[in-house]
Amino acid sequence: MKDQRVKEIIDYHEATKHHYDRYARSPGYMDWKNQPHPFRSYAGAPTLPLPLLKKDPPAAYQDLYDRKNNARQAVTVETIAGFLELSLGLSAWKAVSGSQWSLRINPSSGNLHPTEAHLILPPFNSNPSGVYHYNALGHVLERRADIPAELWQRIVSHFGAEGFLIGSSSIFWRESWKYGERAFRYCNHDAGHALACVSLSANLYGWKVTCLNGLSDAAIDAVLGFDQIRFRKLEEEHTDFLCFVHSAASNRIPRSLPDQIISEFANLPFIGEPDKLSQTCVDWEIIYQTARLSKKPATEEIAVKLENRKLSVSAPSPLSAADIIRNRRSATAFDRHGSVSRDRFLNMLDKTLPRSGCAPFDAELIEPATHLLLFVHNVVDSAPGLYFFLRTEKDFDEIKRFSRSDFLWKPVETEFPLYLLSEGNCRQQAMMVSCHQEIAGFGAFSLGMIAKFKDIITAEPYRYRHLFWETGMIGQVLYLEAEAHGLRGTGIGCFFDDAVHEIMGFNDNHYQSLYHFTVGKPIEDPRLTTRPPYHHLKNR
Repeated sequence: MKDQRVKEIIDYHEATKHHYDRYARSPGYMDWKNQPHPFRSYAGAPTLPLPLLKKDPPAAYQDLYDRKNNARQAVTVETIAGFLELSLGLSAWKAVSGSQWSLRINPSSGNLHPTEAHLILPPFNSNPSGVYHYNALGHVLERRADIPAELWQRIVSHFGAEGFLIGSSSIFWRESWKYGERAFRYCNHDAGHALACVSLSANLYGWKVTCLNGLSDAAIDAVLGFDQIRFRKLEEEHTDFLCFVHSAASNRIPRSLPDQIISEFANLPFIGEPDKLSQTCVDWEIIYQTARLSKKPATEEIAVKLENRKLSVSAPSPLSAADIIRNRRSATAFDRHGSVSRDRFLNMLDKTLPRSGCAPFDAELIEPATHLLLFVHNVVDSAPGLYFFLRTEKDFDEIKRFSRSDFLWKPVETEFPLYLLSEGNCRQQAMMVSCHQEIAGFGAFSLGMIAKFKDIITAEPYRYRHLFWETGMIGQVLYLEAEAHGLRGTGIGCFFDDAVHEIMGFNDNHYQSLYHFTVGKPIEDPRLTTRPPYHHLKNR
């Protein structure tokens, strides 16, 4: 049975690869009248309007990641509101020719936003403990269930710390409306972006996010009341993850919940009717089949061991942490003459390394499994060419064995896991494998995220989703690093999978490229007007 699940998940992955002579199946056109609404609300659930930040947390650039300078804040309506505003809230509105659309702190493929957030909060500011849905458009919490005081005390006792829980879910239809069968990949990228956003924002309040990696998806469904909701067909929310947010100084946090607590949540009366997102939906059956196959069972809790590696301070940023978070945008075009200094380039790569005591990877989602194949175009004092960045050195020998025998594997810096594979102009190559997109070749550099694949999925099929979450987390760090250093980044979901593997010399699926990214000097579109994120909330 497990072998069959693994086979069908890999079959999905193979079926949704883009190739030079054909793309993965998609609608092929934009059905604008059925575009899903990007904001969900729960009709009938009492709402709690959240205050907007009058002053951002004082954290500096380095404090995005490092924890030692961020003092712990109490859980209040103000701090919860700020945490959400700087993780899953709006960042701006763009307008042109009478049309306007919102941008969010957490990026999304095509700005379609399949990710929803739910919180389990303690009593605060005279509000009862409860299960809430966060509606980013109105910056409000929708209370879907009240939690009895006794249940909340059992939660606190179980974790041995004060805090709260936050969960993520995905609505696949929001992405498949545009991208068809490949949308399951993109939804999981976006879940990873959201997890990184949550971890980094929490850090500014002196909090740490810990993934409850022992929980089953069914248990999370019960805790969030999904098994009691009457979702419209194809507009369901599919469980991603549930995390405990707590003081960064807390001792070891359990990575699961006792059966008794899960049962008590399952017996709570949940209220609120999820709104209708589209007039009609299209059933991309392969997505929902793969979602079923990759559901997570209850597993042993894992404390992921990360290296105690110092953060690089070779290229500081003048921007505050909050400014970097708020200013993040996806570039649409690059100046092909734009460059990045060698120090800043290395500094950006350094922040993608998983390390103990640093956000976002110490959320302990997964043992590090993803590395970076870099197409370097215009990094000052660095030869153009192909490079490889190892995010965990334990994979070095295996990757080298699977790769082309003529690669140099020449170390670029002492005690830094960046290797030159081959020198030469690779702009055209980068564009070709990224679906012929100029943005992959006109930046300072672009990359493919190369994940250990077959062995991980064979051992634990549900990890298929986790691999995409890890790549989304890496993408979020690169987005913020680009902003911090006067550049801009863009995630690229469209690439020719096997063409990338041919560059590396891979002949099988032990490693796969799961996500692409590019960084450069942006060319702004002068036609666009930018408006403040919450200008529509006139009374707030």
